[in-house]
Amino acid sequence: MNSAQLLPAIRDLYSRLPETYRLEPWELQHVLFSLGYTDDLAGEAQIAAAVEVARGDWPQWSAA
Repeated sequence: MNSAQLLPAIRDLYSRLPETYRLEPWELQHVLFSLGYTDDLAGEAQIAAAVEVARGDWPQWSAA
C-alpha cells in the first residue's frame, strides 16, 4: 500500500472507530492490517506521514 492509499484508509478508520485517533503509528500498523485496510503491514513512516495529515484536517472531514 502506498502513501496515497493510506490517507483515505486512516480517515475511514478514524470516522468508524474514533477511539483509534490517539493510537501511535506502530499500533495503527497492526490495526490497519487486522481490519483488512491493508494486505500487508504498511511502513511505520508512511503511516506516520498519513496520520499527521489526517489529524491536521480532522475537523474538515469528521463532521461529514
